[in-house]
Amino acid sequence: MTDAVTPDPNPEQTALLAARVRRMMIIAGLTTGIGIAAVFIAIGYRLFRSEGSLPAADLTATLPRGAKIVATGIAADRLIVTLDVGGVTEIRTFDARTLKPAGRLKFANEP
Repeated sequence: MTDAVTPDPNPEQTALLAARVRRMMIIAGLTTGIGIAAVFIAIGYRLFRSEGSLPAADLTATLPRGAKIVATGIAADRLIVTLDVGGVTEIRTFDARTLKPAGRLKFANEP
């Protein structure tokens, strides 16, 4: 069995190979650096964009006399409360973070 013998590369080939390896390492390093920077930017954006945890709010919402809460729910950033006010259905929405009223929708029967 004979082993294939490869000739030693001459200095020009060695320099060319070293230049190619150096170029590939620079590309790989820049790609890695850009990826890590993107992750840190995303984390920073999330931290500074969020409003942090708000303190718990003690709030008393007043309902019309005789009103009953039929259902509650959450949709996006809204707290939704469905009321029965003397046979008329009413939906009130509140901002889930601040608990401020965001809207009111009343339903009535046609005469």
